[in-house]
Amino acid sequence: MDKLLYIAMSGAKQNMQALSINANNLANAKTTGFKADLAQARSMQAYGEGQPSRVFSMTERASQNFDSGSVLHTGRSLDVAIEGDGFFSVQAEDGQEAYTRGGHFRLTETGALETNDGELVIGEDGPITLPLPVNNIQISRDGTIMVQPEGAPSSVQEEVGRIKLVNPDTRLVEKGNDGLFRAKNGGQLLADVNVNVLGGALESSNVNPINEMTEMIALQRQFEMQLKMMKTAEEIDASAASLLRAF
Repeated sequence: MDKLLYIAMSGAKQNMQALSINANNLANAKTTGFKADLAQARSMQAYGEGQPSRVFSMTERASQNFDSGSVLHTGRSLDVAIEGDGFFSVQAEDGQEAYTRGGHFRLTETGALETNDGELVIGEDGPITLPLPVNNIQISRDGTIMVQPEGAPSSVQEEVGRIKLVNPDTRLVEKGNDGLFRAKNGGQLLADVNVNVLGGALESSNVNPINEMTEMIALQRQFEMQLKMMKTAEEIDASAASLLRAF
C-alpha cells in the first residue's frame, strides 16, 4: 500500500514542479530574446536504509529551446537582434560575464550601454561606454558601434566599441535563475567574428503560448489523477483496517 501512496505523492510533487516551469515560460512569452525552458521527468531510486526498492519521479529543467524567435523591426538605433545562432555578452549582477539574446539596449546617464534589465553590455575591451552627448548611433552587422559626435558633421562617424558576440555549443552553457546563460566551466567564452546582428530590430520570445497552455492543462489533469490515486490508497487502507478489526 505504501508503494502506491509513495508513487502518487512523488508524481504529484513533480507535476507541480513541471507546472512552475510551464508557468514561467508563459510569463515570458513577451520577453525579448527569451528561450523556453524544457522540462523532463526521469525515474530515480530512493536510497536509504535497506534495499533501494522504492522509485520516485524527478522533474528537472533539462535544457532550453534554442530555436530563434521571430524578428520584430522597431527602427530604434539601440535595438539589436542576433541573426542565427549566438549571444550578446553582458556583465551580470555578480560581476561575472554572462550571455543573453535580449538586445533591447539603452544608455545610462554616464553613457554606459546596458540591457533593459540593467546588465552592462561587454565589448572587446570590457563594458562599453559612449562619449556623451552623441548623435546618430549605428550598430553594424559585426557589432561595431559608430556614433556622430555632438557638433560634428553628419559625414563624421566615430567607432566607440564593438559588442562581444559569442556562439558556443549550447550544450556547454546553462541558464541561471536571472535568465542569463553562463559557461558550465565557469570561464569566459571567446568572441566569434562570424556572428552577425541586425540593427533596429529585436528577437521575440520563442515561447509558443498555445503549446504551453495545452501542456499546462495536461499537467493539471495528471496532478488530479495523482491526487485520486492517493485518495484510493487511503480508501483501500481503511478497508483493510476494517477487515482486520472484524477478525
